Amino acid sequence: MSHSLAGKSDRTGLYTEAERQRRDSTIWTLVQGVLAPVQFLVFLVSLGLVLRYLLTGQGYDLATLSIVVKTGFLFLIMVTGAIWEKVVFGQYLFAPAFFWEDVFSFAVIALHSAYIWALYTASLAPVDLMILALAAYAAYVINAGQFLLKLRAARLQAEGVA
Repeated sequence: MSHSLAGKSDRTGLYTEAERQRRDSTIWTLVQGVLAPVQFLVFLVSLGLVLRYLLTGQGYDLATLSIVVKTGFLFLIMVTGAIWEKVVFGQYLFAPAFFWEDVFSFAVIALHSAYIWALYTASLAPVDLMILALAAYAAYVINAGQFLLKLRAARLQAEGVA
Protein backbone atom coordinates (compact mmCIF):
# COMPACT_ATOMS: atom_id res chain seq x y z
CA MET A 1 0.00 0.00 0.00
CA SER A 2 1.45 3.34 -0.95
CA HIS A 3 1.63 6.11 1.56
CA SER A 4 0.42 9.01 -0.55
CA LEU A 5 -0.41 12.38 0.86
CA ALA A 6 -4.05 11.73 0.12
CA GLY A 7 -3.94 8.55 2.21
CA LYS A 8 -2.42 10.35 5.16
CA SER A 9 -4.50 13.51 5.02
CA ASP A 10 -7.73 11.77 6.02
CA ARG A 11 -6.17 9.80 8.90
CA THR A 12 -7.49 11.17 12.17
CA GLY A 13 -6.24 8.36 14.37
CA LEU A 14 -5.87 4.63 14.09
CA TYR A 15 -8.18 4.34 11.05
CA THR A 16 -9.11 6.59 8.18
CA GLU A 17 -12.84 6.77 7.51
CA ALA A 18 -12.45 4.35 4.57
CA GLU A 19 -10.44 1.93 6.70
CA ARG A 20 -13.03 2.11 9.45
CA GLN A 21 -15.78 1.31 6.95
CA ARG A 22 -13.80 -1.66 5.57
CA ARG A 23 -13.09 -2.84 9.14
CA ASP A 24 -16.76 -2.66 10.07
CA SER A 25 -18.01 -4.38 6.90
CA THR A 26 -15.62 -7.33 6.62
CA ILE A 27 -16.34 -10.76 8.06
CA TRP A 28 -12.66 -10.93 9.07
CA THR A 29 -13.32 -8.47 11.90
CA LEU A 30 -15.84 -10.90 13.37
CA VAL A 31 -13.44 -13.80 12.80
CA GLN A 32 -10.73 -11.96 14.75
CA GLY A 33 -13.24 -10.97 17.42
CA VAL A 34 -14.17 -14.63 17.95
CA LEU A 35 -10.70 -16.16 17.64
CA ALA A 36 -8.97 -13.76 20.03
CA PRO A 37 -11.00 -14.62 23.15
CA VAL A 38 -11.07 -18.33 22.24
CA GLN A 39 -7.29 -18.29 21.91
CA PHE A 40 -7.06 -16.52 25.27
CA LEU A 41 -9.25 -19.17 26.89
CA VAL A 42 -7.08 -21.93 25.37
CA PHE A 43 -4.03 -20.06 26.68
CA LEU A 44 -5.43 -19.91 30.23
CA VAL A 45 -6.24 -23.62 30.27
CA SER A 46 -2.85 -24.48 28.81
CA LEU A 47 -1.04 -22.20 31.24
CA GLY A 48 -2.75 -24.01 34.10
CA LEU A 49 -1.75 -27.39 32.70
CA VAL A 50 1.85 -26.31 32.12
CA LEU A 51 2.13 -24.92 35.65
CA ARG A 52 0.53 -28.08 37.04
CA TYR A 53 3.16 -30.19 35.28
CA LEU A 54 6.00 -27.97 36.46
CA LEU A 55 4.76 -28.00 40.06
CA THR A 56 3.74 -31.66 40.34
CA GLY A 57 5.44 -33.51 37.48
CA GLN A 58 2.01 -34.80 36.45
CA GLY A 59 0.07 -34.27 33.23
CA TYR A 60 2.92 -33.86 30.74
CA ASP A 61 0.94 -35.28 27.80
CA LEU A 62 -2.08 -33.08 28.46
CA ALA A 63 0.10 -29.98 28.93
CA THR A 64 1.93 -30.77 25.70
CA LEU A 65 -1.31 -31.25 23.79
CA SER A 66 -2.62 -27.95 25.14
CA ILE A 67 0.51 -26.10 23.96
CA VAL A 68 0.15 -27.61 20.49
CA VAL A 69 -3.53 -26.56 20.40
CA LYS A 70 -2.62 -23.06 21.61
CA THR A 71 0.05 -22.84 18.90
CA GLY A 72 -2.51 -23.90 16.29
CA PHE A 73 -4.82 -21.10 17.41
CA LEU A 74 -1.91 -18.66 17.24
CA PHE A 75 -1.13 -19.62 13.64
CA LEU A 76 -4.82 -19.43 12.73
CA ILE A 77 -5.26 -15.98 14.23
CA MET A 78 -2.05 -14.81 12.55
CA VAL A 79 -3.21 -15.94 9.10
CA THR A 80 -6.73 -14.56 9.51
CA GLY A 81 -5.29 -11.37 11.02
CA ALA A 82 -3.07 -10.90 7.97
CA ILE A 83 -6.13 -11.29 5.75
CA TRP A 84 -7.98 -8.75 7.93
CA GLU A 85 -5.07 -6.31 7.56
CA LYS A 86 -5.09 -6.78 3.78
CA VAL A 87 -8.82 -6.05 3.61
CA VAL A 88 -8.70 -3.05 5.95
CA PHE A 89 -5.29 -1.51 5.19
CA GLY A 90 -4.38 -2.95 1.78
CA GLN A 91 -1.37 -4.99 2.92
CA TYR A 92 -1.03 -8.36 4.61
CA LEU A 93 1.28 -7.31 7.42
CA PHE A 94 3.05 -4.31 8.89
CA ALA A 95 0.36 -1.75 8.11
CA PRO A 96 1.50 1.44 9.84
CA ALA A 97 -1.40 1.33 12.32
CA PHE A 98 -0.36 -2.15 13.54
CA PHE A 99 3.35 -2.22 12.67
CA TRP A 100 4.78 -2.85 16.15
CA GLU A 101 2.07 -5.33 17.07
CA ASP A 102 2.93 -7.30 13.93
CA VAL A 103 6.66 -7.11 14.67
CA PHE A 104 6.13 -8.50 18.15
CA SER A 105 3.71 -11.12 16.79
CA PHE A 106 6.64 -12.59 14.90
CA ALA A 107 8.57 -12.97 18.15
CA VAL A 108 5.55 -14.75 19.63
CA ILE A 109 5.30 -17.02 16.60
CA ALA A 110 9.04 -17.70 16.71
CA LEU A 111 8.86 -18.82 20.34
CA HIS A 112 5.83 -21.03 19.74
CA SER A 113 7.48 -22.47 16.63
CA ALA A 114 10.67 -23.12 18.58
CA TYR A 115 8.60 -25.10 21.06
CA ILE A 116 7.01 -27.18 18.27
CA TRP A 117 10.42 -27.79 16.70
CA ALA A 118 12.00 -28.77 20.02
CA LEU A 119 9.07 -31.09 20.75
CA TYR A 120 9.28 -32.68 17.29
CA THR A 121 13.05 -33.18 17.44
CA ALA A 122 13.10 -34.12 21.14
CA SER A 123 15.93 -31.62 21.52
CA LEU A 124 14.78 -30.39 24.93
CA ALA A 125 13.89 -32.21 28.11
CA PRO A 126 10.22 -32.02 29.19
CA VAL A 127 10.84 -29.36 31.85
CA ASP A 128 12.85 -27.28 29.39
CA LEU A 129 10.02 -27.58 26.85
CA MET A 130 7.58 -26.27 29.44
CA ILE A 131 9.87 -23.36 30.28
CA LEU A 132 10.09 -22.53 26.57
CA ALA A 133 6.30 -22.67 26.43
CA LEU A 134 6.11 -20.24 29.35
CA ALA A 135 8.46 -17.85 27.52
CA ALA A 136 6.21 -18.10 24.45
CA TYR A 137 3.19 -17.46 26.66
CA ALA A 138 4.79 -14.42 28.28
CA ALA A 139 5.45 -12.96 24.82
CA TYR A 140 1.86 -13.78 23.84
CA VAL A 141 0.51 -11.88 26.86
CA ILE A 142 2.59 -8.82 25.94
CA ASN A 143 1.39 -9.01 22.34
CA ALA A 144 -2.23 -9.45 23.42
CA GLY A 145 -1.80 -6.35 25.58
CA GLN A 146 -0.55 -4.41 22.56
CA PHE A 147 -3.65 -5.35 20.61
CA LEU A 148 -5.95 -4.54 23.52
CA LEU A 149 -4.40 -1.08 23.75
CA LYS A 150 -5.04 -0.60 20.01
CA LEU A 151 -8.63 -1.77 20.44
CA ARG A 152 -9.07 0.75 23.22
CA ALA A 153 -7.53 3.49 21.06
CA ALA A 154 -9.92 2.61 18.23
CA ARG A 155 -12.89 2.80 20.60
CA LEU A 156 -11.74 6.16 21.93
CA GLN A 157 -11.27 7.38 18.37
CA ALA A 158 -14.78 6.21 17.45
CA GLU A 159 -16.23 8.00 20.50
CA GLY A 160 -14.35 11.15 19.52
CA VAL A 161 -15.68 10.97 15.96
CA ALA A 162 -19.24 10.27 17.13
